[in-house]
Amino acid sequence: MAGSTRTATLTVLLYLGLCRGPWDQVQAGVPPKPSIWADPGPMIRKGSPVTIWCQGSLQADGYLLYKDRGSQPLDTSIPQTSSNKTGFLIQSMSSQYTGLYQCAYSTGDMLSERSEPLLLVMTGVYREPSLSAQPGPLVLPGDSLTLQCHSEPGFDRFALTKDQQPTRPQYLQGQRSPNFSLGPVNLAHRGRYRCYSGHNLSYVWSAPSAPLDILIAGIYKKPSLSAQPGPSVPWGVNVTLQCGSEVRADTFHLHREGSLDPPQQLHLQDTAAPSQANFTISPVTWGHNGTYRCYSSHSSSLFQLSQPSDPLELLVSGGPEDQPTMKSGPQLGLQWSLSILIGVSVALVLLLSLLFFLRHWSQNKGRTSTPAQLLTSRKRTCMLL
Repeated sequence: MAGSTRTATLTVLLYLGLCRGPWDQVQAGVPPKPSIWADPGPMIRKGSPVTIWCQGSLQADGYLLYKDRGSQPLDTSIPQTSSNKTGFLIQSMSSQYTGLYQCAYSTGDMLSERSEPLLLVMTGVYREPSLSAQPGPLVLPGDSLTLQCHSEPGFDRFALTKDQQPTRPQYLQGQRSPNFSLGPVNLAHRGRYRCYSGHNLSYVWSAPSAPLDILIAGIYKKPSLSAQPGPSVPWGVNVTLQCGSEVRADTFHLHREGSLDPPQQLHLQDTAAPSQANFTISPVTWGHNGTYRCYSSHSSSLFQLSQPSDPLELLVSGGPEDQPTMKSGPQLGLQWSLSILIGVSVALVLLLSLLFFLRHWSQNKGRTSTPAQLLTSRKRTCMLL
């Protein structure tokens, strides 16, 4: 622990406060308990810094930090002038700093009650889990919503955080199905979520999952949705889905019903009304069949969307076999290379055939030689030997 200031005066004051009995403190009026929090939050990545803040009174002349409900303070600090809080800095988070923290402060010879406990945990030790939403990340007020945290086997403790705020995370312990139920949802549920996995009786957690944005729709007037060249198109063409809003909006979202993926998002620089965003699908395939809706929102509140547009059903007909055979670009180059390879192969086969024919013709010529020619050939061979 670093950044604390200890003095003999503070030690004496704390000693006096600790030695007075509870009844004496009640009679004199024990100062109210302080508040405690961690910055940037109670879940700290391994090796990262964190500051534990304790806020008490402007009359406080000293602060104490306790760990794991110990009777003796782990650290002490004297606040700056005209300040009602002080910070205890941990420069690099490790497992030795995980646990429950409380703080108190002294005013004269009086010691306040201890704060509520703050649980400090370390993350980034195990592989990150994945986080998904059922029925999906885009919901309407009143809908049921379940966030599912999926991890490798062996973990029996799970935590869910929202917007990385310094609030106490939700925990699930000893459950085979780590599902966090958030329904029925309201505007307070919108935001960015992450989950962690860990082991029971341990303050060490996994790395955070990829963020999952929960979007709450139904706030603003609905936009319109249309398709160009139309909602019924052949396989392989380009389709543009146009989402337009008559009211001021700078962000548009396109979602296909039944999909668990987050909606596609486009941000416009021009926020004047009316506004329109073009979502291009290039090229369309059978996988793009379905019912689409779009939403509008403001960049200042991305998790709060308009009412859904009227549904648009996209129908893709035909298939790749119905497309023209003419090729261009890389496909044409590949076809040209294949033609050259076939031509070279045919020429090689013809050359080998010619060589075989010449050899066969030469052997037949040797068999038709006269006895005198054979005798002369043998004499030449003997002379050479």
